[in-house]
Amino acid sequence: MINLKMVNLNITVISMLNLQPIINHSRQSLTCLLLAGGFVISSTTVYASTPAIAPDTAIASAPMADISNTALQEHTAKDVDISQPILAEQALTSLQHTKPLEFDLPTIHRFETTSGIPVAFVSTDQLPIVDVSLHFNAGSARDESIRADAGGLASLTAQMLSKGTTELNETEFATEVENLGINLAGMAYKDQLVITLRSLSDADNLAPAVRLVNAMLRTPRFDADVLARSKAQQTLILKSMEQSPAFLAQRAFDQVLYGDHPYADMTFGSLATVPTITTEDIQAFWRRYGVANNASLSITGDLTLSEAKRMAENLTQGLKACSPDPALPLPKPPKPQQINIDYASDQTYVLMGQLGNAISADPKTWQQQSALTIGNEILAGSGFNSRLMQAVRKREGYTYGIYGAFNAMQTTGPYQISFSTRNAKAQDAIDLTLEVIEDTLTDGVTQSEFELTKQSIVNAYPMSFASNASMNQTLGALTFYELPDSFITDYPKRIENTTMGEVNQALRKKINPDDFMIITVGQPDFDDRRFRNTP
Repeated sequence: MINLKMVNLNITVISMLNLQPIINHSRQSLTCLLLAGGFVISSTTVYASTPAIAPDTAIASAPMADISNTALQEHTAKDVDISQPILAEQALTSLQHTKPLEFDLPTIHRFETTSGIPVAFVSTDQLPIVDVSLHFNAGSARDESIRADAGGLASLTAQMLSKGTTELNETEFATEVENLGINLAGMAYKDQLVITLRSLSDADNLAPAVRLVNAMLRTPRFDADVLARSKAQQTLILKSMEQSPAFLAQRAFDQVLYGDHPYADMTFGSLATVPTITTEDIQAFWRRYGVANNASLSITGDLTLSEAKRMAENLTQGLKACSPDPALPLPKPPKPQQINIDYASDQTYVLMGQLGNAISADPKTWQQQSALTIGNEILAGSGFNSRLMQAVRKREGYTYGIYGAFNAMQTTGPYQISFSTRNAKAQDAIDLTLEVIEDTLTDGVTQSEFELTKQSIVNAYPMSFASNASMNQTLGALTFYELPDSFITDYPKRIENTTMGEVNQALRKKINPDDFMIITVGQPDFDDRRFRNTP
């Protein structure tokens, strides 16, 4: 049971009371919990959305429009000093007598199917639905294990799985999905390929849905005509992405950060690789990776434990076994680079960062990364009180939003900070960002920042369990990354037990601006020749 303090409520007091607003410093959601280890778990980029385990997480900022100095000064004059007592709490007497909220973590049942697939199950009876996610260690990082220049293979395989079976063509399969009223989808990320199912929990709906998914897994159709259409659609999506500064920046960032490592390639592939993928490539990929000892399963919903065990068997029966692939290699630390990609726009999109964290099963690492979560939330988190937001947006008006996060993966994921700004202010905004980071590393965080951020993270934690789907995503991450229950159950304790010294030490250990890759997309007015333009 977790006690949550009733503070920092998301309340704005009406102006006629002449009271200060109560600041909502909470992070929006802790990204489906794989914040539980003190970092965001994700396996993708801005444009291959992560399973909500994180978040792919991914880092993007809102389009930026410059803030006028007058408006900025007026806004600043009304801002609240978060280090001072909140006056509104003195007037809202009901807040002074609240008891701590109590939150009970759901019971997680662990078991294996007869074929050895690990399963995590949580029973919830609030709604008559069941959410299922089947994770395969078969992300886009494995694309070129089939053949060279096969970028986009995992992504197309995930799409093609739900396009028919040997007994049902694409139309017949889609009709069956519609008749059952289920949500069924496949999606690839850098680390994994995920099949998701949502169905009503009554046997008349769930049993045929499970049979359909099992047939899809065992005997996918992989029709050549359907593949040709899927490739054409993916090509159109890629052409559309080419018009996005965020996509161009992310692609360049991954390439310079990871070099010849599999994480360097975008999950969706490229305009050069997608058209070359054949049905033989997809069949070879699925034969190699769509197997029992490469899979993990999570189930949440209105089922008993015995029903969940029976469903897991029926869903995965017939999946073959083979030797698992070796772990992905560690990326080599790259030399820092500063690259501009010319793009006709009044604004410049900036993406900067370095190598960050890998997911670990070591509890000592969890504690260190919990400290890093607190530190980064103070430095570059999603709230308006982060140091970068205060300096780059509020004080100077360079951007509407600036955010940074660690994106932990099977092997070392990235740390990224992103924002957009006017071309004329790009150099100033970049310099100020680096200055704030350096000052934070040198001087450390303050006691008031530290206490407020710890409180916010713990209080926001239950939102990670707010829905059946979010719980399922959390379970999926636990099983896929082979993490114990304590990874999430002990998370509030790890945050509460973190010291300010540990936070400052973690920031200094993991963030080094001298190692940053800095990618800009636009036509920035740089004041020197440090940046190399890239077509």
